[in-house]
Amino acid sequence: MEYMKNYYITTAIPYANAAPHIGTAMDYLYGDILLRYQTEILNRPALMSIGTDEHGTKIEQKAKEQGKTPQELVDSLQPEFVKMRETLNLDFDYIVNVRTTDPDHVRRVQEIWRKLDAAGVIYKSTYEGWYCSGCEAFLTETEAKNISCICPDHNKPLEKLSESNYYLRVSKFTDQIREFASKNIMPAWRGKEILELIKDGAQDVSISRPKEKLSWGIPVPNDDSQIMYVWVDALSNYITVLGYPEVEQQLSARLSKDGERVGEETCNDGLDERRGKLVGQPTDFWPADVEIVGKDIVRFHAIIWPAILLALGLELPKKLLVHGFINVGGAKMSKSLGNVVSPLEIIENYGADAFRYYFSRHIPTFDDGDFTWEKLESAYNGELANDLGNLVSRVANMIKKYRGGTLTPTELTDAEIFANPEKLASNDSFDINGVIETIWSGIQNLNKHVDETKPWEVAKSGDDAKLTEILDHLSGGIILIAKYLRPFLPDTAQKITQIYGDTQLPDEIPILFPKKYLYNPEPTRK
Repeated sequence: MEYMKNYYITTAIPYANAAPHIGTAMDYLYGDILLRYQTEILNRPALMSIGTDEHGTKIEQKAKEQGKTPQELVDSLQPEFVKMRETLNLDFDYIVNVRTTDPDHVRRVQEIWRKLDAAGVIYKSTYEGWYCSGCEAFLTETEAKNISCICPDHNKPLEKLSESNYYLRVSKFTDQIREFASKNIMPAWRGKEILELIKDGAQDVSISRPKEKLSWGIPVPNDDSQIMYVWVDALSNYITVLGYPEVEQQLSARLSKDGERVGEETCNDGLDERRGKLVGQPTDFWPADVEIVGKDIVRFHAIIWPAILLALGLELPKKLLVHGFINVGGAKMSKSLGNVVSPLEIIENYGADAFRYYFSRHIPTFDDGDFTWEKLESAYNGELANDLGNLVSRVANMIKKYRGGTLTPTELTDAEIFANPEKLASNDSFDINGVIETIWSGIQNLNKHVDETKPWEVAKSGDDAKLTEILDHLSGGIILIAKYLRPFLPDTAQKITQIYGDTQLPDEIPILFPKKYLYNPEPTRK
């Protein structure tokens, strides 16, 4: 039997100076879909990392404004992140969580610094250049010039700095970074952007700041005057959460003796044989199979992070999945415009599966997407309620009426109901849109089958054999659809399985998606 490495997905850890937003939800959503695909469809041991980035000047400043210590501020926001994860219905059995203020993370990052220093890739120099406090990012002269020294994300002028910092010798790894950018970034055109950025070679970057400029962070080993910069601290979470560099440590450290999970975000260590043993050695999970990031932080993950890994002697991630931003009615989300959309509000009104559906099918995986309440509600009523919900209840009610509720579903192949069924066989392209489009083609084909075969007319004709063939085909198709819906709409898939998963239908057939008219007018009934 061919050995299959444990599958590892990482998500960018959001900055913990405010409640999580829709960009954070997108990272979680894509990661959870890919995670469930591995565990539910491929039955493969898999793990996803999540967390919060809790150091830096923005947190220090925000805490001061609120009359809190930085630790009190980040602690006070944790319930918001927990609520977001729970509301999105993430699969916590396969998730590990890291906070960058965790003592274990702090200790491991300091050890990583020592390893980088021993590898000869850290040196001290004076930084003179541009800095964006909003992004907490240093920019080269060329990068600053290209944006006229104004950060496009924060619409604020860049600061000109001159300070003594430690540097990471990123330039040493230019060739390997170029190779990574040309082969490992999805979509490929994002990789070309990175190649253009480093066409004259990768630049060494500052990885610390003087303590008088930044006091809230991890101290540099053997130099109390310097604090580690966010990109060594935060980026390292993808391996510190696995126990690196303490390779003997197991992920089961936060499990009780009887194997029960302690808290909502710890990981089962393999007591469930189906999952396989999830041991916290980087060799068991690393390299990451896919790292999920927004387009605003791609250069840090495509340039600085590979340099850190190469200096540590670790393999680079297999893929870097870069998604875009969510606009609202064609405009960028902005507090000043008053158009910020809360994922929690969407879920409160329409349910977690409706959120997961809209943002996986109607938002491009690799590009910017657009959201309006009207579009969401149209998709909910027209696609979830009509296409899927109506199919499930319509077929069930016909089976109850004509077969007394007895189920004898036909076992169908993917090719018998889905268009482009090859998209269901592998997710190596990470084409989330393409996979759910394929699933929906099956739903549409089954609805078409109902309309073309007209079971109610066959029942009137007395052709019981033909009627059985039609209903068995439909129920078999619905069962297959439920299987592939598991990563995308886990609650809905479970409800469909509860309806069709036995030899007899339940007495009551639930309405999966009751119609809602909160933003669109209700159609006039004739």
